[in-house]
Amino acid sequence: MTEKSPKVYNLEERTYQFTKEVVHFCKKLPRTPSNLEYSKQVLRSAGSIGANYIEANESLGQKDFKMRIKICRKEAKESAYWLRILIETNESGSMEYGLKIFEEAIELKKIFSSIANK
Repeated sequence: MTEKSPKVYNLEERTYQFTKEVVHFCKKLPRTPSNLEYSKQVLRSAGSIGANYIEANESLGQKDFKMRIKICRKEAKESAYWLRILIETNESGSMEYGLKIFEEAIELKKIFSSIANK
């Protein structure tokens, strides 16, 4: 997350902000074939976190809710994976920013793990 924005505790808003930060990060990367491909992957998984959380909140029952939360956790793990690849295969210019977003992906994974285990 950018240094200007404080932690958001509304999870729908937090997942939205996470996706927005991923978009800004990907726009800053050099346009190489690998960056373009990995950016597509992380953009899909990051956007899926918030979309599935919204679906979970509109779930048809407890079983549907739990499944959506598990998908959120899976997508957060996947986002962290793609972010790590992008961070470790690029110059250090905007990588500090990328590390903050990576840390947020890990936090979201932990939050969704906690929700899924309740």
